[in-house]
Amino acid sequence: MICPRNLFFVTLFSLISLTVFSQRNFDEYNRLGINGGVTFFDIQSDELKTEAGTGFMVGFTTRGSFRGNFDLIYGINFYNHKLSIAGNNLVGTDSQKMGYTIQGVQLNFLPSINIIKHHLSIEVGPILQVNGKMKLDSDRYDEYIIDGYTTLNASEIEDISQVNFHVLGGITAGFEDFRLGAHYQYGVTNTLKGLNDKELSEDVDFEGHASLLTVSAVFYF
Repeated sequence: MICPRNLFFVTLFSLISLTVFSQRNFDEYNRLGINGGVTFFDIQSDELKTEAGTGFMVGFTTRGSFRGNFDLIYGINFYNHKLSIAGNNLVGTDSQKMGYTIQGVQLNFLPSINIIKHHLSIEVGPILQVNGKMKLDSDRYDEYIIDGYTTLNASEIEDISQVNFHVLGGITAGFEDFRLGAHYQYGVTNTLKGLNDKELSEDVDFEGHASLLTVSAVFYF
C-alpha cells in the first residue's frame, strides 16, 4: 500500500532531481513553473458502470529548449481524481452513484512541438502515475452492492493498481510567463489489475483504463 508519506518522498525526490537536471540543460530557454487545473477523470471498463468526476491537479513543471522547434517539458503533479460507480443497497431499493477518490502523483517527460515558439505548442508523451487506493468517499456505502453483481460490495474494489502508465496528448497556448493548456491522458496499463490479485466475493476479471482530461494554467518564473 502506498501511503501519503511515501507519496511525499516520491514528490520531494523527483522535484529535487528535476531542479538539478534543469540547471544543467537547455541554456537557450529554461523556465520553471507552477501549474494547476481542473481534471475530468473516468475509468473505461465493461465490469463497472462508472461516471466521470471533477477533481484537481497542482504541481511543478519545467520547459526547456531542446532542438529546432522542439522543447522538452518535465515535471511532477499531485492529482485528486474523482469518479462515481453505480450501486444499490442490499435489498436493491436505493440506487446510488457512489463517489470514489484517487490521490496520486504523476511524473511526466514530454516532447513539445512549437507551432509558434513561446506561444503555441503541441505536447505528447508518457506519464507515470503512482497512486493510492480508489477510496470510497462515504462509509455509508461500504456494504452497497456494485451494480451488475449480487455480492460484490463497494468497499471491495478500492485496491486498484498503484503504478500506472498513461500516454498524453494536448496543446498549450499563451505567453512566455503564462500559458493555458488542455491535455488528454489514456491509461495504457490496466488500472483495475490490482483487484484481480485479491480474493473478492465474486470471481471477476477486471479490465479498466484511465481516461483523463485536464484543463490547466501554468505560471513560469
